[in-house]
Amino acid sequence: MSVLEPVQKKPAGRKATISRDDIMNAALRLVGPNRSISSLSLREITREAGIAPNSFYRHFDSTEDLAISIINLAGSTLRTLIGQARVKAKEVDKGIVRNSVEIFIEQLYVDAHYLPTLLREGIVGTDRYKQAVRQQLAYFEQELTEDIISIGEKANGVPIYPELIAQAITRLVFAMGTDALDMPREKHAQLIDQMVVMIKMLFAGAHLLKKQQPSK
Repeated sequence: MSVLEPVQKKPAGRKATISRDDIMNAALRLVGPNRSISSLSLREITREAGIAPNSFYRHFDSTEDLAISIINLAGSTLRTLIGQARVKAKEVDKGIVRNSVEIFIEQLYVDAHYLPTLLREGIVGTDRYKQAVRQQLAYFEQELTEDIISIGEKANGVPIYPELIAQAITRLVFAMGTDALDMPREKHAQLIDQMVVMIKMLFAGAHLLKKQQPSK
C-alpha cells in the first residue's frame, strides 16, 4: 500500500487474486480508536479480505508480521502528512505549530486509522509492536530535529538542544493524542490549543536557556 493511498472498502465475495495492500486494507477496516490491531485474529482478517488463510501466508509470515507492516505504513504516512502541513503553513503564512497539530489530530477521524493504530499499539501491543512504534517515533524526532534547525536558521536562530526539543514535542503530541482517543470530539479544539501553547513554551524555554549559556 503506498503512502497516502486511501483504505478501500470491503470487496464483495472472494477475489481471484489478493495483494499485500488488500490484506492490510482489510485489517485497517477492522481496527479503530477502540480496537487494537493486536487483537485481530487470522480468521477475522481473512474473512474481511475475502481470502483463504493460505492466501494470507503468501504475503505475510504471521499476523504479527502484518501488524508491523501496518505500523510502519502508519508512521510513514503520518510523517508525510505532517511534513506537508508544515510546508502548507509556510505557503499560506499560517502558524506551523498550530497547522501541524491540527493535521495530527484530524488523523483520528480518517478511515485509514493510521494514527489510532500507532497510539494504541504503543500502549497495548506486544513488545515487538511497541518497539516498532518506538522506531516510528524516532523517525518523527529525527525529521522534526532537521526542521527545527532549518527553520531556526532562517528565522530567529536555532534553539539550544534541537534534538531534545524534537523528542519532547513528539512525546507530548503522541501522549496527548492518546488522551484525545478517549475524549469527546468537541473537546479536541481545546486540546489542540493546549498542545500549541505547550509546544511554544518548549521553544521559548529553549531560546531563553540558550541566552543564559556563558559565551565561549
